[in-house]
This record gives sequence, structure tokens and C-alpha cells, in this order.
Amino acid sequence: MRRLIDYINNNVLVKITSLQIASVVTRIVAGLLTSKAIAVFIGAEGLALIGNLRNFVSAFHTISILGFYKGVVKYVSDFKENLEELSKTISTVFYTGFIATIFVSLLCYFNAELINDIIFPSYNHYTKIIRVFAIVLPFYALNMFSFSIMNGFSKYKILIVINIIGQILSVLVALLLIYQMELKGALISVVIAESLIFLITLVGIVNRRSLIPLIKVKSVDFTFLKKISSYSFMAFFPMIMLPIVAIAIRSHIIENIGYKDAGFWEAMTRISKYYLMFVTSLMALYILPRFAEIDNRADFKKEVFSFYKTVMPKLGLGLLLIYLLRPFIVTVVFTEEFRPMEGLFLWQLLGDFVKVLSMVIAYQLLAKKMFWHYIITEAFLVVMLYITSINFIDMFNSIQGAVVAHFVSYLLYFGVILLIFGSTLFGIDKVDDRDESALN
Repeated sequence: MRRLIDYINNNVLVKITSLQIASVVTRIVAGLLTSKAIAVFIGAEGLALIGNLRNFVSAFHTISILGFYKGVVKYVSDFKENLEELSKTISTVFYTGFIATIFVSLLCYFNAELINDIIFPSYNHYTKIIRVFAIVLPFYALNMFSFSIMNGFSKYKILIVINIIGQILSVLVALLLIYQMELKGALISVVIAESLIFLITLVGIVNRRSLIPLIKVKSVDFTFLKKISSYSFMAFFPMIMLPIVAIAIRSHIIENIGYKDAGFWEAMTRISKYYLMFVTSLMALYILPRFAEIDNRADFKKEVFSFYKTVMPKLGLGLLLIYLLRPFIVTVVFTEEFRPMEGLFLWQLLGDFVKVLSMVIAYQLLAKKMFWHYIITEAFLVVMLYITSINFIDMFNSIQGAVVAHFVSYLLYFGVILLIFGSTLFGIDKVDDRDESALN
């Protein structure tokens, strides 16, 4: 443990503050409380429906903002001292995003019945939930627009505080709705949770009210869209395709095995998300910015293996502990009804371990904007997840096939990542170590 602490203290350029840790812990606690409430008041079948709606909401959130978030953060940061370019940036994003969000909202509102049939198989009375989502979607878009500007101006503390307060508000609303309305309340909480945070973000907007006059129609510059397009598409692809694939897999489980088993699989993916949150937060805070500044293969190789030697053994021990404690975890986080999901832990944990191994290296694709490498590898992962899941579920005739597919897909993905970076990580350098081309 001391080596991990030393690694963070000596290497992390973006320091992990107590506020950042509090933000991650708040998200995990909020998720655990919500999961417990769903398990107690709704059960496994309801959890499957909630999982489908959550994936739908996630995908359409990304579509509504055109995947602009990271690109806006970069360009606001670059142009914060140049008012003319800053005005072009935020004006173009605001009006383009406004049109996209309204279009998506109308699309969801007037096609609510079709969407209901897709994400709620055999349930035809939740169209109002879809329409509520359509109505609150613009508030989510405004929230993300405000977040991107504050992030670009390095208002990290404000953002983290907003996130913490927003998470607390969202979980309180979710628990109240679940208690009063059970499944319907849980579904409503899913569609309004992210939009609720906009109420808190208004405080941040007031603090940056001097930027509002910069948002002008005449400052819209469509050539800026070309600049931001690579950032948008790199965010767009996985954040839309992975939730869609999850819906497809869950729907296949529902149709061929049953709602309850689909709920068990959703419960397993939730637990996976909670325990991986600390690791993925560490990688986002350190690995991505560190890789962005590295310009030679020697340092890249050093950082990758340093992470492997320092963090991965701790992660492996943590996953082993989770496996051994799985009966306790299932009953504490969920209920006795979810006991059958204990058999899913082994393959899910193995898949998550390989997932982290591959993600560490794959961050280089984002850091160096290796656009086509990133898109092709993500497309490969999405296709493998779908194909292996459908085939293994049918082969095993149980949801065991879904977690085996998770492991196999990430193992294949890791293999592809190693093919791309293998010569850098394991080969003998035949070029000068300072050669940046070795990384691209």
C-alpha cells in the first residue's frame, strides 16, 4: 500500500485532493444506496428495466450534446485570454448544441411509444417516462455546457462541489421516488437525475456571468466545428455504442431467459462499476494528462510498467477479496433474492482486471489523438461484446455466458492494443528514444 501512495504522491501531476476523493466516494455511496432501495422495493425484474432505461438515457445524453464536452474544455482553456476566439467557441457550441438538443428532445417526445417498445419489452405503459426525459433533456445539455466552460477555466473545486451536492440531491430524490412510487419512481429518477444537477450549476453560472454577453449569434463560426469534430467523434462512438450494445444484450437475456436473470446481470455490472470507479478515476486524473505530455517511447513504456507494477497487484488483491466476500456483498448491496448472481463474479472480475490492463495502454490513443486507431479498436470491442455475449448466452443458456463474453471480449481487445503498442512496450528500439513517431 505504501508503494501505491508513494506512486501517487511522486507521480500524479494532477493531485488527487480530498475533494476529488470525496466526489468518488459520494458517487459510490449514492449508487449503493439506490441499488439497495431498488432491490428492496422493486426486485431483480425492475432492475433489468432500470438498466435498459439508464443505458438509453446515457446514449441520448451524449447525442444531445454532440459529444462536445472534452473539446469545449480544451478550446475554452486555450482561448480564455482571447475574448474573440472564446466568443466564437462558446457561441458556436451553445447554438449548435441548442439545435441538436431540441431536435433530440422532439424526436424522443414524439417517438416515445416506439422507444418504450425497444427498452421496455412487454411493458407498454412507460411512454410518459420517455416524454419526461425529453422535457428535461435541455437542462442536462445546459448543465454540461456550463460544466465544460468552468472546466476550461480550471474551476475544479467548484465543479467537484457541484458534483457532490448534485449526487446527494439526486440520491435523495431517487430514494423518495422509489419509496413512494416503486418502479415508476425509480424510472423517473433515472431520467431526471442528471438534469437536476443544473439547479446546483446555476450557482457556477452566476459566478461566470461575465461570459454570458460573449454568447452571440453573430459569433457563431462553423469552421470551429471542424476543429472540435475529432474530439466529438472520439467521445461519441463509445458513449453511444456501448450503452446500445448493453441494451441489446440485456434485451436478449430478457427474451431468451427472463427479466429476473437480466436483473442479476445488471446488478453484477453495477457492482463492477462501483469497485472500478477508484481505478478509472486515478487513470483519468494521472495517466491521460501524463501520456499527453510524453513525447518518447521510453517514458511511455516506463509509465505503463510503473502502473502495472504498482497499481495492478493491489487491484488484483482487491478483486480477490471481492470474490471471497461475494456472498456478503450481494446481501448487503442487494437482497437474498440476488443470491444467484454470486456465480457471475469470477468471470466479471477476470474481465475487469484485463479491462484495466488494456485501458492503461489505450489511453495513449486518446492522449495522442490517434483517431482511427481509437475508433477501430473501440468498434472491435463493441462488436466483440455483442457477438460473444449473444453466442455465449445461447451456448450456456444462462447469463453466465454474458460474463464469460465480458472476459473474452476484453482479452481480445487487450490483444489488439498489444499489437498496436507491442513494439514500443516489448521491442528493441531501432530509432532514437526521443522519436515521437514511435508513439503514433
